[in-house]
Amino acid sequence: MAWFNRTNKGIKTATKEKKDTPEGLWHKTPTGKIIDKEELELNSFVSPEDGFHLRIGSDEYFKILFDNKFKEIDPNISSKDPLKFLDNKPYKQRTKEAQKNTGLKDAIRIAVGKSMGKNVVIACMDFRYIGGSMGSVVGEKISRAVDQAISKKIPLIIISKSGGARMMEGAISLMQMAKTSAKIAQLSNQKIPYVSLCTDPTTGGTTASFAMLGDINISEPGALIGFAGPRVVKDTTGKDLPKGFQKSEFLLEHGFLDFITPRTQLKEKINLYFDLILNNPVRTNNL
Repeated sequence: MAWFNRTNKGIKTATKEKKDTPEGLWHKTPTGKIIDKEELELNSFVSPEDGFHLRIGSDEYFKILFDNKFKEIDPNISSKDPLKFLDNKPYKQRTKEAQKNTGLKDAIRIAVGKSMGKNVVIACMDFRYIGGSMGSVVGEKISRAVDQAISKKIPLIIISKSGGARMMEGAISLMQMAKTSAKIAQLSNQKIPYVSLCTDPTTGGTTASFAMLGDINISEPGALIGFAGPRVVKDTTGKDLPKGFQKSEFLLEHGFLDFITPRTQLKEKINLYFDLILNNPVRTNNL
């Protein structure tokens, strides 16, 4: 058994170097299912084993909802620091770090392109950027998305994924609730359809404004949606919360949502609504 004997003693190999496969090739869902990352991407980042929806950002949602090409609108708007806010680090430093780490200018992107052959405006929030918090840029970009929809007379989709108002912008952040609500009212006055897609999580001032003002409000399965989070509600009321409290299924049951759709069917379901509400021939996703 000489072949089995170690000839060099004292060999120490770092754990990360012992792996046969590189990091990031597999993903483990909360139910313990191990899924190949490439398989996840092909399935819109939904686990085929248990239907778990991973959190994704604007890049992924644009790929899912737009046919091919799209034009991003005002991509370089970024927040100022009028309050000179300082917590454990200056707000300016925090935004620079967030921009460097995410490649985003702020917590939302807006774009125009074709979905199943017809033009649509999509505004999509990114939770990676300071928790998807709503500051002046988010409010301004949603306003510009509404302006685009009105000027081109095409539907609007807003995809919410946010922890709420951005405390570093104080009252300026809270003002965005009124600003975005007023812009959505303009859209309604022009009879232009607006679909609000609430994803995990949609909380705080986002929920209290544009996220709940859609002509239809829809969600993905299992998304957390509410104003205050469940822990805050429980600590405030001192009561145990119902099972599934503030999950999308709970909100659907209590009338806050119109329907829940898996991400794999999102494009077809949203465009079906647009066809029906605009009295257009129903399209199929074979373009």
